[in-house]
Amino acid sequence: MRTIRLGTSSLDVPVVAVGCMRLDGLSPAEAERFVHEALDMGANFFDHADIYGGGRCEELFADAVRMDSGVRERMILQSKCGIRQGMFDFSKEHILASVDGILRRLRTDYIDVLLLHRPDTLVEPEEVAEAFDELEREGKVRHFGVSNQHPHQIELLRRFVKQPLVANQLQLSVTNATMITSGFNVNMENDAAVDRDGHVLDYCRLHDITIQPWSPFQYGFFEGVFLGSEKFPELNARIDEIAAKYDVSNTTVAIAWLLRHPARMQPVVGTTNVDRLRDCVRAADVHLTREEWYAVYRAAGNVLP
Repeated sequence: MRTIRLGTSSLDVPVVAVGCMRLDGLSPAEAERFVHEALDMGANFFDHADIYGGGRCEELFADAVRMDSGVRERMILQSKCGIRQGMFDFSKEHILASVDGILRRLRTDYIDVLLLHRPDTLVEPEEVAEAFDELEREGKVRHFGVSNQHPHQIELLRRFVKQPLVANQLQLSVTNATMITSGFNVNMENDAAVDRDGHVLDYCRLHDITIQPWSPFQYGFFEGVFLGSEKFPELNARIDEIAAKYDVSNTTVAIAWLLRHPARMQPVVGTTNVDRLRDCVRAADVHLTREEWYAVYRAAGNVLP
């Protein structure tokens, strides 16, 4: 699969990441087949979090790949920490304990990338810096990033953290595109002009932080998938038309729409269906025209000023 450089790191990663949040919905045999099929198609970047299945997803993944040093070197592992029951926690103690748990469940000595999962308003950035230093020094984490963070929250961390923040995982799809829409509506007196994220899209591009769109097929906050939904007839008609032109599925076009953006994003797809994952991976080879990109954007109900 086509690759991109992850932020300012030395990692070349596939343009589509495999999200493992739903892995615990598979049987051990199904999980084994899914993970190995993903590896065979070049989708070797796996995104985890310590809260996915209460840790069960990481355990199931390690079982599925029969983790050893040989198979470990074939993949890039990312996990996230910071969400606890009823709270967020970026304390040094919690970060260090979380990573130890992640490593134990994944049966590995290190993870390639650690993201802080959702902002913690009680964050003490000095503690985060101490935790990152210790994890890097001990070889437990090689690269660091964040998830769902505003530019000023990232700047606060960057004031103390010496390691580059290489990724920011953000909700983004053609139907959840406020970070794009506000950029079109600068200096306008309409709802689309409301800056809900501090222009995080431009910020990440300026600072070479890779945006990892999550829920690339969802509308609302896990309200449903827009593909095939009767709520989006014009969008689906347009996507289907483009899919027919390129002889691919509508799933492929939805991911290709994100990959067409020059920010060089890495969508995280949460499917556990091998065929659908293959459709996602095909998007790496589909380059939408400017006209097609804007047509899909407008068909989703987004209005250009």
